[in-house]
Amino acid sequence: MAIRDSDMSGGTGTLQRPAPSRILQANPVVAVLRADHAREYTPVIEALAAGGVRSIELTLSTAGVFEMLPGLIGAFGNQIEIGVGTITTEEEARLALEAGAAFLVTPVTDGGIVRTAVEHGTPVFPGGLTPTELLAGWRAGATAVKVFPAATVGPGYVAQLRGPFPELQVIPSGGVAIEDATAWIRAGALAVSLGGPLIGDAFSGGDLGKLTRRAEQVTDLVAEALAGRGKA
Repeated sequence: MAIRDSDMSGGTGTLQRPAPSRILQANPVVAVLRADHAREYTPVIEALAAGGVRSIELTLSTAGVFEMLPGLIGAFGNQIEIGVGTITTEEEARLALEAGAAFLVTPVTDGGIVRTAVEHGTPVFPGGLTPTELLAGWRAGATAVKVFPAATVGPGYVAQLRGPFPELQVIPSGGVAIEDATAWIRAGALAVSLGGPLIGDAFSGGDLGKLTRRAEQVTDLVAEALAGRGKA
């Protein structure tokens, strides 16, 4: 979808809104990872991928993300996509893109961050909660806007937003439980983003086999919800 450059910065011409990846469209679940250091990520990513979750967000609240990201991308290849989240500045966005991030996620609505990703042709998901914030992120060129914290509003919020903003694409994040995924997808969300409820104790010695089973559970729930939405 083309977006007017004037919508984003007062300039002229058009830019192309980055589309969601084929990986995300195939299984619209984003796993949000937070650890003490990015060197802890590999076995957790492996467990998630084994359960079908292949869109991985590495948050900048974890040390070493920029340094470890190229190696992780090389290790997993096309099996998964790895993006960077908790981006709050344009410089962080540029560093993430230089390191090879497949997508960017930010907890705030910042037109400069969105523009950096759009100009690079990389999917970007800016955060917001109010209609004003979400529409601003969408107009800036977001692939989808991140409703954050989603638990504050619930799945019905998507339908309410679609009334005045029918083209708006939404990804809920923050307090989304595995069992909530069905309702969010049925409500029209592009994908769901899960942190603690999915990752659990994986970074503190937890059973990675159980993590894989949780990933399988949310993958199955989302697939069922998508199938039901297609029949509606």
